[in-house]
Amino acid sequence: MIDGRPLLEVRNLVKHFYVSGGLFGGREGVVRAVDDVSFAIHRGETLGLVGESGCGKTTTGRCILQLERPTRGQILFEDRDLATLGPEELRAVRRRMQVIFQDPYSSLNPRMTVGQIITEPLAVHRIVPDPVKREARVQELLGHVGLLPQHARRYPHQLSGGQRQRVGIARALAMEPALIVCDEPVSALDVSIQAQIINLLEDLQREFGLTYLFVAHDLSVVRHISDRVAVMYLGRIVELADRKALYDDPLHPYTRALLSAVPIPDPELEARREHIVLGGEVPSPLHPPSGCVFHPRCPIAIDRCRAVVPELREIKPGHWAACILA
Repeated sequence: MIDGRPLLEVRNLVKHFYVSGGLFGGREGVVRAVDDVSFAIHRGETLGLVGESGCGKTTTGRCILQLERPTRGQILFEDRDLATLGPEELRAVRRRMQVIFQDPYSSLNPRMTVGQIITEPLAVHRIVPDPVKREARVQELLGHVGLLPQHARRYPHQLSGGQRQRVGIARALAMEPALIVCDEPVSALDVSIQAQIINLLEDLQREFGLTYLFVAHDLSVVRHISDRVAVMYLGRIVELADRKALYDDPLHPYTRALLSAVPIPDPELEARREHIVLGGEVPSPLHPPSGCVFHPRCPIAIDRCRAVVPELREIKPGHWAACILA
């Protein structure tokens, strides 16, 4: 169940990468990967973070996990600002935050068995100090993610993609986290396996009271698992709303374009509905456009959009959009 107190609150998050170039390695420019992003996630909730490749979704997740230190802004997790914590303080907090990576093969050590992979965090953080109890805990975690006891003796290359992702989920669960950042956890899997992993994540959320930040570019997957959805474009959140409100009545033209690209199984409805085709390419975050970052591709842009940076404002109760025409 979702309660009213945010577990995670991101305030005005900024992450810039400085690019050097030239013969003497002088500073050439700044890549604005994440540019003034704010949102909150409540306990027991799943927030979907969607957008095209390069929009800053993964960088936002990495900043939350402190795998990337933010340039500016606050990341409040259980009322502690992670951006101000030192290495030892972060070590204690990181047990409460875990990640499921996109590629389950590259995120698992090929020289370790499945049992060793899951055992390692239990031993390092001294969650289960006793070796015999650790082995029992590994068997229990394998059962939670739908794997058999004998899988503990296998190596990652002996498993299918779906099984490897289940091992990654079991490793995250071993830390008994409150928040899990799911970084496109099903994009590398077959469609039939995607459904199994999504259903597994939902079952685990209900069983353990987990909170998810679900990063993805597949809107149909996000619609299935998320309670609220945030849409990113070129480092900024352009729309944030309840799942039903966003899919039924999108307010930002970029969200409308994304949703129009999602196919509908009914061929008659598919033939009748409007398809919005965006022109041009996504601008470089090294040289973002002035004003609204979406205006070069926006089908309804006016002259004012080139000069005014729209703030993310509440258009309807609980429905936020960054568009001066919304």
